[in-house]
Amino acid sequence: MKLIVAIVKDIDADNVTSTLTAANFRVTTIASTSGFIRRGLNTMLCGVEDDQVTKAIEVIRGCYPPAETTEEKRCTIFVLNVGEYIHF
Repeated sequence: MKLIVAIVKDIDADNVTSTLTAANFRVTTIASTSGFIRRGLNTMLCGVEDDQVTKAIEVIRGCYPPAETTEEKRCTIFVLNVGEYIHF
C-alpha cells in the first residue's frame, strides 16, 4: 500500500478531487498554505494499492493541460510507503 500526497493550488483542487473520485480513488483534502509566498494550496491524501500508483498519478496529471513553460510548477506529488492500513 502507498500513500500519495499531492500538493495542488486552490484553483485546481476541485478538479483534481472530482477526477480522482470519478476514477474510483478515495481522496482526503486538507487546506494548506505555502511557506514562502503564503498562497493557498490543498494537500491531498490518497491511499492506493501498489499496482494503482501509476494510474492515480496519471489521473492527477490528466487534470493539467501542458505547461506553457518548464519553470511552471503546478503540482507536487510524494509517494510514501504505508506500514499499516486500518479501515473500519
